[in-house]
Amino acid sequence: MLGAVRIAVVACICAFARIYMETNLERSSNVARFLPARAAADPDACALKIPRRTGGRLEYQRMTFSELDRAVDLRCRVLTEKGVRRGERVLLMVRPGLDLIVIVFALFKIGAVPVVIDPGMGLRSFLRCVARTRPEALIAIPMGIVVSRIFPRAFGSVGVRIGVGEVMEELNAPKEPFRTCICRPDDPAAILFTSGSTGAAKGVRYEHGMFAAQVEAIRTNYGIEPGEVDLPMLPVFALFNPALGMTTVVPEMNPSRPATVNPLHIVEAIQTCNVTNSFGSPVLWKRIGAYCLENGVKLPSLRRILMAGVPVPPDLIEAFGRILDGGEIHSPYGATEALPVSSISGREILEDTRAITEAGGGTCVGRPLSGIEVKVLEINDVPLAGFDEDRECAPGTVGEIVVSGQVVTREYDRLPEATSAAKFREGGKVWHRMGDAGYIDERGRLWFCGRVVERVRTREGTLYTDCCEAIFNRVFGVFRTALIGLGEPGSHTPALVVEPESGAFPKSRAQKDALVERLREAGGRHEMTAGIRTFFFEKKFPVDVRHNAKIHRLTLARRWLKRFRRKVGVVRQSD
Repeated sequence: MLGAVRIAVVACICAFARIYMETNLERSSNVARFLPARAAADPDACALKIPRRTGGRLEYQRMTFSELDRAVDLRCRVLTEKGVRRGERVLLMVRPGLDLIVIVFALFKIGAVPVVIDPGMGLRSFLRCVARTRPEALIAIPMGIVVSRIFPRAFGSVGVRIGVGEVMEELNAPKEPFRTCICRPDDPAAILFTSGSTGAAKGVRYEHGMFAAQVEAIRTNYGIEPGEVDLPMLPVFALFNPALGMTTVVPEMNPSRPATVNPLHIVEAIQTCNVTNSFGSPVLWKRIGAYCLENGVKLPSLRRILMAGVPVPPDLIEAFGRILDGGEIHSPYGATEALPVSSISGREILEDTRAITEAGGGTCVGRPLSGIEVKVLEINDVPLAGFDEDRECAPGTVGEIVVSGQVVTREYDRLPEATSAAKFREGGKVWHRMGDAGYIDERGRLWFCGRVVERVRTREGTLYTDCCEAIFNRVFGVFRTALIGLGEPGSHTPALVVEPESGAFPKSRAQKDALVERLREAGGRHEMTAGIRTFFFEKKFPVDVRHNAKIHRLTLARRWLKRFRRKVGVVRQSD
């Protein structure tokens, strides 16, 4: 009798515990909770499509949400058995695709903190980032394990090394689902590194509440519905799709070399999988768009394309009007530290803001999204102690963009000086200095004028890169340009570095002189650019790895300064 009572009591306790855990999981901010919820709601819906080519034939491995959820549970057990624990930092050296998605969700579910560093930043920079982050565990492809052994100083904090093959090997299904770690909104979720386009790459500390806020912002702003199909050409965006109920199509591309993407492979994926949504940099979409126009290809399944990383050229939006069938272009604005901040549609750009941009008025990045506050302050190159209303700029006046909201990260990882320089508090709010110059117009729209650190300060005034370059980028034969300042700030000599269109690099002095004349004529039509009389040429600009679009203007300025001092107008044909 007493035994039966004990069994009943234990059963009741277990039942109440299960109810308690399920209730708390619903309240949890852990982004991993969306996957089992989606698997329960629509188990047979397709979660992933992974491309495989056999003898030139393209096929897709299909995985449902329930299969993905079980795969994640299996990896959770493997990782915990190998010593990965809640709160530990786990460095990932894993190729994008199925492996990365499954492993990241497993780490979220455990409550561990994945560390993601761009592999294309170069070995020296990569090792510096690893050493500063001090991960406790490493999950890597074989070469990653080897690198961790060759450079023990950078990987000195790593106590657990796990090969991707060990994690992803075929295993028997678990009897019970792995319990998702309950996380508060301010619990650490991941450390994601900036692209390092205007300085050293920095680790950004993400919290679970920030991921949840990003998911909601993306869902509501773009009207994304469950059942849509996404082709994310930036791997991190694939992690939001289970929360959004979208199928992820893994793109055939090298994320560390996005400019080498074969546009045919992307077009095939869109057409074969009926892709409705896709994210990528304007440089990628320019290649894809050119392929479509040259081959008479239409992409009717696409409802929306998100282009971000750098300002989107209006000509590119116009080109996709001939490729899409009612689909819309959107350009979200933000940064690794705060995303998304604002957004603008391609239609508004073409119908309303294009003329202003092409006349040197900057690039409109739209209105702030719900829950985001944006201010423009007088530019100041020193840390800010707090918000000063006296420094707030009037509408139309260019200053420094600062933002606050749930998607705004609080600090850089183990970089207190960088945090102090880029962030300040106002009561309970954290404000992030975007590092961008811009202004708010009388209609409440935000305009981007260029990076603050890249502004050119002459004796006559300040020039902003995005404003000036837009005027020269329309010149025939020009692919893109970069405004640089030569000399000391305050007495900069403004100069323009030009990357001609592919195959159009000047081959003779006469060709160079003709292009320079066209550039000077274009600049002379605007007061802002009339004083730019020095032009240099590069075959390929140094750009960031992530978007292959953010120009390293400070690198170009250093490169050309010595040559400028010797002889103005030297043409450099870079390798």
